[in-house]
Amino acid sequence: MKSKLVLFLCLLSITVWAQPKKVTTSIDTTKNKIGAEFQLTLKTDVDTLSKVKFPESKFFGALEVIQSYKIDTVRKGERYELIKKYGLTQFDSGKYTIPRIPVMINGKVSFSDSLKVEVNDVKVDTLKQKMYDIKDIVKVESPMGTWWIYVLIALLIAIAGFFIYKFIKKIQTKEKGEVIVFKTPIEKATTLLQQLEGKELWQKGEIKSYYSELTDIARNYIEEEIHIPAMESTTSELIEGLRRAAKQKKLKLSNETVENLEKVLKQADLVKFAKVKPLDFEIEEDKKRISNSIVTIHKSIPEMVEEDDELALWNEQQKELARLQKLKKQKRIRIITTIGIVLGMIVIALGSLIYFKGFDYVKDNLIGHPTKDLVEGEWVYSEYGNPGVKVETPKVLKRIDAEKALPKETIALLKEMQIFIYGSMIDNFYLGVSTATFKQETQINLEQAAEGSLKVFEVQGARNIIVKTEDFDTQKGISGKKAYGTLVMIDKNNGKSTKLYYEILVFAQSNGLQQITIMHEESDKYGKQIAERVLNSVELKIAD
Repeated sequence: MKSKLVLFLCLLSITVWAQPKKVTTSIDTTKNKIGAEFQLTLKTDVDTLSKVKFPESKFFGALEVIQSYKIDTVRKGERYELIKKYGLTQFDSGKYTIPRIPVMINGKVSFSDSLKVEVNDVKVDTLKQKMYDIKDIVKVESPMGTWWIYVLIALLIAIAGFFIYKFIKKIQTKEKGEVIVFKTPIEKATTLLQQLEGKELWQKGEIKSYYSELTDIARNYIEEEIHIPAMESTTSELIEGLRRAAKQKKLKLSNETVENLEKVLKQADLVKFAKVKPLDFEIEEDKKRISNSIVTIHKSIPEMVEEDDELALWNEQQKELARLQKLKKQKRIRIITTIGIVLGMIVIALGSLIYFKGFDYVKDNLIGHPTKDLVEGEWVYSEYGNPGVKVETPKVLKRIDAEKALPKETIALLKEMQIFIYGSMIDNFYLGVSTATFKQETQINLEQAAEGSLKVFEVQGARNIIVKTEDFDTQKGISGKKAYGTLVMIDKNNGKSTKLYYEILVFAQSNGLQQITIMHEESDKYGKQIAERVLNSVELKIAD
């Protein structure tokens, strides 16, 4: 029994040691200078449903984490290889150990291997090295940026608008204007009907406005003369209320008068809500019906001698109504005038900026410019593809499926193809990185490879392509070819054409091709700055 148990434990230990490591660890170099970057790489091979969480820490042992790179995902059949890189550094010389780093895989902790690294001093020969004076203090821009300037300008404009509004209000309070006060409702209705005809609304095609004012005059007259809520009643409610009031107050109203009024009110409802357009003679008839109805209602009212105090009260009410209408009009004038003056100030300020700084400065800083935002944003230095292309970009490049982007005939020749892009060829900026290895040994001609990319541009809609080529060497001395020039890109959706400047870098390594493509509008100065910074940062991982 004991011998069986020992054998079982031995087999178990062999099984445990034979299990593949879930986290593999590597580093680009084990020796470096003070302050230089060690690039630590952690890789996990998991299935598509696994959840992996890499640690985020400021220190790994005695080494400081100066950069936590974005996770790169490589698909291998039904599994994923997740690659996480960290930039580590140390500012004291000596030998250090990068400890085992925990990685959570499906809720369980797996550890990386510990690594030993060495940080060396930078030797300085003070006898041969020239000595220079201490440089002056360099002014650094405030981290707040310039957004507060725009907030301050907006605040000053708002304050100016407030005081302008108050000033106009003060002037208006000193002005005295005469307001027409009508003595009787019939006088008011007759005058308003004459004014309505003078506007010639229906002759100008404003039939809805005409009927709205016409019926409002009639309703307002009935409300003031007979004292029923005509303005807020529906047509049927108004007619019913008019019939009831005629009986109660013994008005001498014929059915024909009430029916004519009802006919016009219903016609107005159709015009306002059903978009009916009466003929010219029908409009004339409706105007006569309203005018005759008002006159008939006025004549049907029994003559009554009103007491002086009632007449005085009515006059006071009319004066108060006129005063309120005048105040409302003055307020509307103040608001419109204030807005006009503030807009004038803004136009003058913008005109001054354009005169002294130029239109492009105003457009880029106030309206905004997409590539300007890219220049001033937080850039990312990362490695793409295999063999790796190291490049600094304004945004992280997005991986796309090469099988969907390339013809099947091309895919059949490739062992591996990886494409990463930002933007598109019809946008104001495009940046792409691609790496490819061929299945069979292939003699790669870099100039022909660049020409192949230009043919892809033609398929995308490029015309009038101008090409220049020259040699290009990275800082580590890896040689390649650079093709550059201009082209006209035509958007197939709307036919719009844009003149673009492009640059293509091509390199041949390990029976494969590495390519960087940059494209932007020819006149875009920010696009030029981005292209220059990207090209200066290009470095290739030397293939094994």
